[in-house]
Amino acid sequence: MIDHDLVRQLRQQVADRLNDQRRRDQMNGTVPMTAEDEREYSRSLIIQILEDYARLEITDGRTPPSAEEEAGLASAIHSALFGVGRLQPLLDDPEVENIDINGCDQVFVQYGDGREEKHPDVAESDEELVELIQVLAAHTGLASRPFDSANPELDLRLPDGSRLSAVMNVCSRPSISIRKARLGRVFVDDLVASGTVSPELASFLKSAVAARKNIMIAGSTNVGKTTMLRALANEIPSWERLITVERALELGLGEFEDLHPNVVAFEERLPNSEGMGAISMADLVRRSLRMNPARVIVGEVLGDEIVTMLNAMSQGNDGSLSTIHANSSVEVFNRISTYAIQSQERLPIEATQMLIAGALDFVVFMRKTNEYAEGGKLVRIVESVREVVGHDERVMSSEVFALDPAAGVALPHAPIQCVQQLEAHGYQPLVHGRWG
Repeated sequence: MIDHDLVRQLRQQVADRLNDQRRRDQMNGTVPMTAEDEREYSRSLIIQILEDYARLEITDGRTPPSAEEEAGLASAIHSALFGVGRLQPLLDDPEVENIDINGCDQVFVQYGDGREEKHPDVAESDEELVELIQVLAAHTGLASRPFDSANPELDLRLPDGSRLSAVMNVCSRPSISIRKARLGRVFVDDLVASGTVSPELASFLKSAVAARKNIMIAGSTNVGKTTMLRALANEIPSWERLITVERALELGLGEFEDLHPNVVAFEERLPNSEGMGAISMADLVRRSLRMNPARVIVGEVLGDEIVTMLNAMSQGNDGSLSTIHANSSVEVFNRISTYAIQSQERLPIEATQMLIAGALDFVVFMRKTNEYAEGGKLVRIVESVREVVGHDERVMSSEVFALDPAAGVALPHAPIQCVQQLEAHGYQPLVHGRWG
């Protein structure tokens, strides 16, 4: 059992020595340590601190920590200094899917089977919880991100790939949500095995990626859009150069060099304390087009980057992938129009609908149901696939895959207009008494 009071005490000693070294380096004109150098240096400081603590325990007639206890303390101190402190066991647990924190002592955990449980405190106080997030924000990602009264919102990708969202000063207590990175190296066939897609739909999705169709993945929060995006991206040939654009790095396609050796990952940059230096998603999408991409992948569309992305898709950048929040496959077109009319371009709805028709090829809509309370489990499926087929004052589309209640997955529902292109890239429609 870890003594968290002792961890907090020893962590402060390590932090003080680390800060002393930083000041000495600055006074001597020494090049500052990199984040990785600081992590390694801190490991040596932790060893020194634990040796000092053991000697003190012996001097006072108490039993010092065993080798196993000392290793546990060292790990906990390092996690408290650079990691996620008491949250680490939850992040290490493969069954944990989501962590919601409404203050240091209000911690709720959702597991992969759908059950939800309250978890013990993750900090001694809300102030300590905020400090923990501030440390993470300072040492995670491409650049340090502030989390304070002037910057009360934070989005962050943790080292293990989990996505963290935090807010403070706009609610009574600091609130944090962590969405675990469930699957990194995932393929469409894995989604068949999990029941997310049918074999027919898997064949369609693989061929759509190979045929360089522009695909938008839609659904509600935590429905599996990012996992689907990774699976589709992992069907892209390894020789293609990929540019990813995200608010906070999450996709991690470049982590698997055998799958994607040529990846550039762009991350939105927030303004500094003087309000300068911001680089928006729209800016990054524009920049990506100048970086010789084979494909551009936008992690999540939430704003005015939609117009830039659709323009890119309609101007020859085929094979793009993205995700968007929506309640149905057909609602995606209205959601895009809403973002476009709020963008810097102020694109009217009719112009946006025309742009969508010339840019998007398919919308893949996903839905999640939690049947744990009824003795079932958490289920994620592709419920609908809609093909964009034209424009007549609005986007015209056809639902080519729809949910079959008996099968529990989406099956062929209507003829695919571009089916010959898909068949040229391996699509093998299976006949189910429908379209094949």
